[in-house]
Amino acid sequence: MPEVTVQMFGLKKSAATRAAERFFKERRVKVHFVDLATKPISKGELARFQQKFGADGVLDKTSKAYEDSGLPYLRLSEEGFLAKLADFPAALKLPLVRGGKVLAVGEDQASWAKMLE
Repeated sequence: MPEVTVQMFGLKKSAATRAAERFFKERRVKVHFVDLATKPISKGELARFQQKFGADGVLDKTSKAYEDSGLPYLRLSEEGFLAKLADFPAALKLPLVRGGKVLAVGEDQASWAKMLE
């Protein structure tokens, strides 16, 4: 079986991010973790998730950060939207995980398991 590596974007204080880290560690999968508190996600990487899941799919509309960011009240182009999200990573549904061609948003163990196939 080839060695699997996943790339995960999240925040250390996010419970869902910690759950994803634990899921992959238990299965001895190498995780390349990008802490969005210290390094913003690139617009291209974020666009990849937005294209697959849509704007509503990558946003955590229940989070305080979503409300604080002003996103509910803004009418932005896709480029403007991605730039704004890069500044407010806590408004994203975390973690964002990429393993091969499989993408997952939020706590999604079914998609995480597909990355290991």
